[in-house]
Amino acid sequence: MSASSTPVLRRLTSRKAAVAGVAAAATAALALSLAPGDAEASVETEALAAAPVAWELDSAEASVHKSITSQQSAFEARLKATQAKAKAEAEAAAKQKAAAAKVAAVKKAEAKAKAEAAAKKRAKAAAASRAAARKPVYANNLDGWIREAMSIMKKHDIPGSYDGIKRNILRESSGNPRAINNWDINAINGIPSKGLLQVIKPTFDAYHVPGTAWDQYDPVANIAAACNYAADRYGSMDNVNSAY
Repeated sequence: MSASSTPVLRRLTSRKAAVAGVAAAATAALALSLAPGDAEASVETEALAAAPVAWELDSAEASVHKSITSQQSAFEARLKATQAKAKAEAEAAAKQKAAAAKVAAVKKAEAKAKAEAAAKKRAKAAAASRAAARKPVYANNLDGWIREAMSIMKKHDIPGSYDGIKRNILRESSGNPRAINNWDINAINGIPSKGLLQVIKPTFDAYHVPGTAWDQYDPVANIAAACNYAADRYGSMDNVNSAY
């Protein structure tokens, strides 16, 4: 190394040392300002660290942000629409299910009512069959007519013996259920006497006995009505020995 280069090197070395010294001093000053013992400096440092940093987006970043925001809004809108549709479908399904359950309940009730009606009809038919089986069978002649009429009269407390009834029948009609008187005053008045015991229509209607036919010519109905009239008028058909 030449003698002339030595002073230059020394100057550079001195400058570097000076710069290093300044840097060291600055570092020491900063360290001192951040020392835990200095409360005021610590508060200022914390406030500086907590302060928000202003951030501005450039045009490209703003465009990306806008696109993301738009996509998010569109997604939220689709989500709401999907949720609303799902809710509407669930409500419609619930209504349909309720309607179906109501229809099923109605059909079940109708089927039950129909079954009960059929059961009642069968029970009624069975009861009628049993009653018919127990009901006495009367001969379709004068003897049977008198006996059947007497069984009905007994239920209504209408007096009259077999002999008393038969005696009056033989006198009035000779046992002919289709007998009719077309010559007496009743016939002249338009209400001829008819049947086994020659009963006129007003008397038959007034003294008709429940359980018998509404027909003057019906032998059982005619006997029962005539005996009912005789019981009211004479105490019993047994007390009648002539036209009555």
